[in-house]
Amino acid sequence: MSDLFAAAGLDRGAPRPLADRLRPRSLAEVVGQEHLVGPEGALTRLVEAGSIGSLVFWGPPGTGKTTVARLLAGVTKLRFEQISAIFSGVQDLRKLFEAARGRRSTGEGTLLFVDEIHRFNRAQLDAFLPVMEDGTITLVGATTENPSFELNAALLSRARVMIFRALDEEAIGRLLARAEEAEGRALPLDEEARASLARMADGDGRAALTLAEEVWRSAKPGEIFTAAELQDIVQRRAPIYDKAQEGHYNLISALHKTIRGSDPDAALYYLARMLEAGEDRLFIARRLVRAAMEDIGMADPQALVVANAAKDAFDFLGSPEGELALAQAVIYLATAPKSNAAYMAYKAASAVAREHGSLMPPKTILNAPTKLMKREGYGAAYRYDHDEPNAFSGQDYWPEKLGRQVFYRPTGRGLEPRIAERLERWAQLRRERGG
Repeated sequence: MSDLFAAAGLDRGAPRPLADRLRPRSLAEVVGQEHLVGPEGALTRLVEAGSIGSLVFWGPPGTGKTTVARLLAGVTKLRFEQISAIFSGVQDLRKLFEAARGRRSTGEGTLLFVDEIHRFNRAQLDAFLPVMEDGTITLVGATTENPSFELNAALLSRARVMIFRALDEEAIGRLLARAEEAEGRALPLDEEARASLARMADGDGRAALTLAEEVWRSAKPGEIFTAAELQDIVQRRAPIYDKAQEGHYNLISALHKTIRGSDPDAALYYLARMLEAGEDRLFIARRLVRAAMEDIGMADPQALVVANAAKDAFDFLGSPEGELALAQAVIYLATAPKSNAAYMAYKAASAVAREHGSLMPPKTILNAPTKLMKREGYGAAYRYDHDEPNAFSGQDYWPEKLGRQVFYRPTGRGLEPRIAERLERWAQLRRERGG
């Protein structure tokens, strides 16, 4: 049908999106990826060497991955073929490989660009290996997901990963200036609104140009929009965040580490990022409980109570009121004294338990519910601590073959100095009583 329209000339002058019309015609026109296509960029060096090899482009949407792949095919004199992993299967790949073999026999190479390559399963990814190895194709795969997690090791060993960065506000500004030059008119935005539009694009150049088109379509002659008016005109883009993929893990990791690092403001920022993106609130609450145990522990045992209370408060109130409980918990945890002594003690105890197996506890501290067990010495000479001076008997609770161990080592932070004093006092009493 599209060929019919083309033959009739009906597609001539058809409207094209601004982002398509401004697509770079050379690597030098690509903005925001100077580390790849600048004078000393990684891709520039490969092109100058005369062989680019197979590549994986990793980066967020709208950063130029497809455009750069197309331009690379041009400068390396390779036939550009493009497929999407969403719509293609093994049969499609076989046809492309056969066509590439045919071109290779006439001296023409093929650059196969695979968009969303992480959508292919392992068997489909394995199909690329022989044609990459024998040079039938030069593969350029594009992915928004971390290739270390989403692509198999065999393919990654045959391809070099190039990281595309989200466009910063300066790069977005250059794109908008290029759009104004192409349109022959300025964007009808005041300075604050222009900066707001750049932020709305969230590092996506294509989104920035699409938003610019919306602004031009909405403006009446002579009208200049403020930042507040801009918000009313365009739908604010949701932050790039896939709850099942890397953004999900990056931000929860950032939240946890800023709590551990005692930076409440940074912790609140990452909490807000996740809430704005629609993250599961109970997923966040569970991580707060974990941080309370792992990074604060006995320095402030109340932290675990606060984290659990925040989870219960959100459960009770729901969104948005319950989100304040999460924020309050984040502040409490970030400002609490820190200790991982309990966490490290448990890890050390687990290691010893695994290493030494099923050692028998001392019979003294075991119950003797039967006559046989009493004859065997179970419970013999047990000393009830509450009947002892200072409610402390100092008896030995350790398996004979293991001997006394020390796992918990209190820090000098929060409540732990007091705990350390108590432990030292008990150790002294134990020494005095020969325990």
